[in-house]
Amino acid sequence: MAESFFAALKNERVHRTAYPTRRHARTDIIRYIEFWYNPRRLHSGLGYKTPQEALEGWTEPQVAA
Repeated sequence: MAESFFAALKNERVHRTAYPTRRHARTDIIRYIEFWYNPRRLHSGLGYKTPQEALEGWTEPQVAA
């Protein structure tokens, strides 16, 4: 899954953007992960759920126990 994540990150964000500084790159990549990749992007490895939905599905039974 990590390889898939990094491939998506590079293809969808990094290779399409020219960053003037490392700080700009870091800020942009964090925004991509937090505001697009985790809450919206569906993943086949997670049963076509977003990472946020998968996390919520995993933590709900943990709270009930």
